[in-house]
Amino acid sequence: MIRMPPTETSVTGEDWYGRDLSGEDHTATLFADVDLTEATGTGATFDSCVFRGVRFNSAHLTELAFTSCVFDACVFFDAKLERCKLVGSQFADCRFDLLKVTGGNWSFTDLHRAALAGAEFDGVRFREADLAGIKASGAVLVGCDLSGADLEQADLTNADLRGSDLSTLDPLSARLTGAVVGEAQAIMLAETLGLVVRPD
Repeated sequence: MIRMPPTETSVTGEDWYGRDLSGEDHTATLFADVDLTEATGTGATFDSCVFRGVRFNSAHLTELAFTSCVFDACVFFDAKLERCKLVGSQFADCRFDLLKVTGGNWSFTDLHRAALAGAEFDGVRFREADLAGIKASGAVLVGCDLSGADLEQADLTNADLRGSDLSTLDPLSARLTGAVVGEAQAIMLAETLGLVVRPD
């Protein structure tokens, strides 16, 4: 259940195609049906904002902060997010096709049942994030901090999980067919299943 923060101002139907968001500061703002296709920017701040039907297609955002925000029915097609902070943000019915995320802090985010197939996350912090039921077949989640994350019934079929913290992953709950893991991860998952791993 998405928890909508109260908003005080709104931006509706604006064409912000290619807008440079650098240095902007928005708090408790509703962005509805705003076009942020190919938007760029460094260091902007969005706190307790609601994005509804916003298009982030091919946007390239660096070190932006979206703290305690809600993303409802937004599209992140081919977007690139570098070292962005999304702590405590919630996502519902969003599209993440070809999204590439490098670094950044996504701790405590709510991505419950999100369709992440084809998305790439490299070195992202997902501490205590709600990733239960995510549909991440073929996704890339390499070098990510998933400590404390809820991965109940996650579909990680053919996903690349190398270098990520899988300590809270229950291999009996998640779908892992074809998933790629490193040797240490494989040993840990085997031990989680109660196997005793010994050298030959």
